[in-house]
Amino acid sequence: MTKEFTGKQLIFISLMLFSMFFGAGNLIFPVFLGQAAGDNMWPSLAGFIVSAVGLPILGVVAIAKAGSFHALNSRVHPLFALIFPFIIYISIGPGLAIPRAGSLAYEMGAAPFLPEGFAGSPAALFIYTLVFFGLVYWLSMSPSKLVDLFGKLLTPIVLALIVIILVKSLITPIGSFELPTGNYGNSPVFQGFLDGYLTMDALAALAFGIVIANTIRAQGVENDKKLSRYMISAGIGAGILLTIIYIILGYLGATSASLGQSENGAQILTNIMGYLFGQSGTLILGIVFTLACFCVSIGLVISCSQFFASAIPKVPYKAWVLILCLTSTAVANLGLTQILTVSVPILGMIYPIAIVLIFLALIHQYIENSSYIYVTTVAFVGLFSILDTINKTFLAEAWSPVLSSMPFYQEGIGWLIPAVIGIVLGIILGKRKTSSVPA
Repeated sequence: MTKEFTGKQLIFISLMLFSMFFGAGNLIFPVFLGQAAGDNMWPSLAGFIVSAVGLPILGVVAIAKAGSFHALNSRVHPLFALIFPFIIYISIGPGLAIPRAGSLAYEMGAAPFLPEGFAGSPAALFIYTLVFFGLVYWLSMSPSKLVDLFGKLLTPIVLALIVIILVKSLITPIGSFELPTGNYGNSPVFQGFLDGYLTMDALAALAFGIVIANTIRAQGVENDKKLSRYMISAGIGAGILLTIIYIILGYLGATSASLGQSENGAQILTNIMGYLFGQSGTLILGIVFTLACFCVSIGLVISCSQFFASAIPKVPYKAWVLILCLTSTAVANLGLTQILTVSVPILGMIYPIAIVLIFLALIHQYIENSSYIYVTTVAFVGLFSILDTINKTFLAEAWSPVLSSMPFYQEGIGWLIPAVIGIVLGIILGKRKTSSVPA
């Protein structure tokens, strides 16, 4: 018989999923939003949570309902199910997210404590990333131990440190909310939504689905319906934790304007920690950043390795772990700026497709008789995203006057109308096919 999960087990699975989502970007974005939004922090944060928490949770739910990421992609086309996951896993894995995590962990967790001349040297970064990804490799070799590592150890440490920072900010008030800047004054909810949208955690949700499913199966759960239910519960639990942390970080950012305006969330956090804890604040912040980056790196290495091992069975899981860790070490030391130049446009291109897939998976029971909807919707959104990426990357936005005529283009979601057109066209084609079948 399939094992029943206890509430305690579900909590640990939720903590594990939270730690896989919660990287350096998740620390930086809400703090910057809080400072920029000021008096409009709450409506801005509400919009942020809808996209930064809502989309990842829906991504986990979509994978749970579809059964697997492969099954979801196969609803579009078998060739799409082969190509699209490879693009996602490479982009959020060794192509960008994993090496970036190692580099950020060095910048925030190690460089401040090294001699000034040595901290900026290539040798220092190489030694650090070699040790960092060496540990990632060691811990990624046993994915079944993720619940114990994340749920029972690393995540509670990160959460405890953030709570300590909040308590200290209440005892030693930083400052008061100030007037909002930029779009946070005119449309705070929508601007917050766009900020959360740019975290791109929905892609991570699709990638982490395989890890969550395998972890739950390793606990003795074999029934597909129970597996789906537990995955959804873990997604909701992780989402609740993310929401709480985002509120804390947004509040800290909103009270920090008196410390001076900063260009990014990392600088804001550095100023906050220096004000609250003095020199020891740098150490605490370094630990939080390092643990967050470490957890995300392990989660990404495991999820990517499990995917590639299933897609290319001739290369075993442990070999993929080694390949990804070595590749990530090399990329982190070869100039992350150049990698970002290539990877960020690719992520921007595939993210709308991922969102559309999540949405279609959630309404699948209503459209499963209209098989064309997946094809037409993904085709229209994909075509728009490709054109937009070419325009921004290679044409210096020469096509922007034409593309900007598309509703919501300036807001960053110009793909919305092509998605609607694709859905409507898919429904029409489905009905024509049904009506043409002889009775």
